[in-house]
Amino acid sequence: MMRVGLAGLGTAGQEVARRLVAGAVPGVRLTVVTARNLDKARANAARLDPAPLVVPLRELPAHAEVIAECATAEALPEILRVCLGAGRTVLVVSAAGLLGMPDAEDLARRAGGRLRIANGALPGLDALRCAREGAIRSVRLTSRLRPDSLAHEDHVLGLGLDFVGRPPSTPVRVFQGSARQAAAAFPRHFNVAVALSIAGIGFDRTEVEVFADPEVAGAVHQVDVDAEDIGLTMISRNRPSANPRTSRIVAPSIVAALRAMVAPLVAGG
Repeated sequence: MMRVGLAGLGTAGQEVARRLVAGAVPGVRLTVVTARNLDKARANAARLDPAPLVVPLRELPAHAEVIAECATAEALPEILRVCLGAGRTVLVVSAAGLLGMPDAEDLARRAGGRLRIANGALPGLDALRCAREGAIRSVRLTSRLRPDSLAHEDHVLGLGLDFVGRPPSTPVRVFQGSARQAAAAFPRHFNVAVALSIAGIGFDRTEVEVFADPEVAGAVHQVDVDAEDIGLTMISRNRPSANPRTSRIVAPSIVAALRAMVAPLVAGG
């Protein structure tokens, strides 16, 4: 059995935990969890059967070979320092946090760990990786998000936009720039921009445009790729979870990544 630990037990983390203890992935066992609030994590873990251990972050690598990060971009660098530094494999969903730890890949290499991004919110990463074996001329991400999910972001408030008191009736462009700039402006929303950049042509050449759109139910991401070997236009329409800042696909993306690590037959990636 592959022992798995969770770093973070919020909306996505609890859904991953429920699926793993229910035996969703044969060959994978949830053994341990950690979170910022350990008392709350103990209460949530006690509802699981069997209940995993609840430990401080520094003890997590001792109880699992694979760590699934279900926390935040702000918390990611510390999680990586502890878990990658112990030679563990870390599945990351808060990919925007990688911008705050540019030496993560070097740390993994030195310590014998592995760093993998689990991103189900974005289409076509396999195709984009294939295109990178040739020449890619451009990669553009156009994202449409609900105004209420952006209403409290510092970048939006800095533009003088009040999506709470004056919600828009038509789409409003709130950002245009590079993936690096998008991830810095919206660290909770643009893990997708980081994943796209890593699979393709990097943070500074990947173009991003963001709209607050009252007509979408959940985040809609369109990826356009112009490459030597292929042209791609791909659209994903994500469903919101109980936490409006988290897509429902986040937890399944972690479970799918774990399944691929133990399955004898895998398509893609």
